[in-house]
Amino acid sequence: QCNLQGLWRNQLGSNMTLSALDAEGTFTGSYHTAVAATNKRILASPLRGAQQQPGTKGQATFGFTVQWQFADSVTAFVGQCFVDHRGKETLETTWLLREEVPTRRDSWKATR
Repeated sequence: QCNLQGLWRNQLGSNMTLSALDAEGTFTGSYHTAVAATNKRILASPLRGAQQQPGTKGQATFGFTVQWQFADSVTAFVGQCFVDHRGKETLETTWLLREEVPTRRDSWKATR
């Protein structure tokens, strides 16, 4: 079974630290991205999430949001944790970023 608590790094050099799950399956943490479309200084940003209790296959699903401290945007991540036969844990995620735009007409370009 996968344990989300701890430090995670991705192939681009970003890292996040996650707290232990509470009784409801929620967690908090911080995300420090290594890639951003900004000239501002990149800061570690808070995250909040929830993990679905593992089903019969034991590979838990989860989701979390990151409120970026250096940009007017929020990213939502969803994913699943996989544990291989050696016990190595891997998170497979998909993300959706929404940035602030000045008008509703600009909404089409606000999501990546």
